[in-house]
Amino acid sequence: MLDLLTILISISILVSGVLAVTLNNILAAAVSAGLASLSASVVFILLAAPDVAMAEAAIGSGLATFILLYTIHKTGAGKV
Repeated sequence: MLDLLTILISISILVSGVLAVTLNNILAAAVSAGLASLSASVVFILLAAPDVAMAEAAIGSGLATFILLYTIHKTGAGKV
């Protein structure tokens, strides 16, 4: 059961990554990249690596997404 859940979440990481690359809206792409990182931290929890999961959630999902969204806001790139 745990293996199936890990595979399903890994597929969601791939889908989020592909969406982040292919979306035309830069704001949606940044959110999709953050979702991929958040899903990766869930997989790390399932694989019994809580220290790596906390680092991925804090840096990958939290800080990197915040910096991307802040940069989009300051440059006005998200406005169409």
